[in-house]
Amino acid sequence: MRRFFLAGLAALLGSAAHAAPMDDLVAGRTAATPGVAGLVMLVADRDGIVRGSAYGLADVATARPITIDTPLRVASISKAVVAIGVMRLVEAGRLDLDADVSRWLGWRLRNPAFPDVPVTLRQLLSHTSGVIDGPGYGFPLEMALRDALTADRWSGLAPGGRFAYANLNYGIIATVMEAATGERFDRLMTRLVLAPLRIDAGYNWSGASDAAVAAAAILYRTGKDETDWRPGGPWVPQIDDLKGVRPACPVRSTAGCNLAAYRPGSNGTLFSPQGGLRISAAGLAVIGRMLLRGGDVDGVRLLQPASVRALMTPVWRYSARPQDDTYDGAMLCYGPGLHCLSGVKGASDQPVEPAPGGAWWGHLGEAYGLLAGLWIDRGQQRVLVYALTGTRDDPFKPAHRSGFAAVEENILADLAATPPQR
Repeated sequence: MRRFFLAGLAALLGSAAHAAPMDDLVAGRTAATPGVAGLVMLVADRDGIVRGSAYGLADVATARPITIDTPLRVASISKAVVAIGVMRLVEAGRLDLDADVSRWLGWRLRNPAFPDVPVTLRQLLSHTSGVIDGPGYGFPLEMALRDALTADRWSGLAPGGRFAYANLNYGIIATVMEAATGERFDRLMTRLVLAPLRIDAGYNWSGASDAAVAAAAILYRTGKDETDWRPGGPWVPQIDDLKGVRPACPVRSTAGCNLAAYRPGSNGTLFSPQGGLRISAAGLAVIGRMLLRGGDVDGVRLLQPASVRALMTPVWRYSARPQDDTYDGAMLCYGPGLHCLSGVKGASDQPVEPAPGGAWWGHLGEAYGLLAGLWIDRGQQRVLVYALTGTRDDPFKPAHRSGFAAVEENILADLAATPPQR
């Protein structure tokens, strides 16, 4: 999905943010129609959370408050966590970032226009594979990924020749991970990343505890979808209105949800690797601190320092090539799984970074009314996590400095200007 940009809330969270309590700023137009459904923000350093704040509700209907420990769907931040899982398999010798992924899939993955050019994990992770989303990027349990990768899923350029952000890349990555290990993606991510870090989370809720399901935050808009903006309207649940009950089927199915019959390596899109992670802001902070520290956190060595350096090495930077798609200016630098914000200039040759003054790596998230981010600045030893679960702001007003939403710019700029103090 394309990102939709906010401006009104940014005015509240910008210069005025130092003059009034956050509770007043997020109140919006009136107390009866608050400006946000829920908002969580935190800052961490290598040793733990330095500052955490939460405003609004996880469930508007029951008036249940949101907290930094409330699990929610974090959209494309999920991709950064997938990349960590990939690097664990690379370290174990099960995968190779620069080998033809056909080696693990058992069939030739090729752009039909370039049948002799292999596709690699580094290209898939960095959205330089030539894959495009087309009509969709998640397929039902009964469908094989191989059958879904028709000619219209590829750009007209060879792998490595174009940056174009595409969720389908991560469905392919998940399929490769499954094929290399024989494990289903959701279970694999729990084993490789979430369980070692003692994070109660999971893709499409798989692996998350019943307590996490019961505590879920609902994502909201004030209309039926992104095309239906109604600033004075009621909050309309978009996803995860679970009412405390785990989904009966965690994947799309056309014939009864028989997951026991699923063969790992045939359709890694099932558990939404591109956007289906449910995790709290505090859980994301643990992941951010692990990257900040070069691969270890709270006594657990998850990655080697070389793997973290690889994740934070640009594969693509914006250079005004007409074939590249900058995602409405929000993406100007990307590594193998992480999005970088620093040292990048746009078409006017002016910096367009939403967080000046730091060397930021991480990922944004946008879907179903959510705006979220996980950002790490290793130079100044900072982690920022934020998640806005719904806003009454006009989603089509532009931001003022980058392709990010204006509220994100202001949160990030505030962090850059005020390093955390213990």
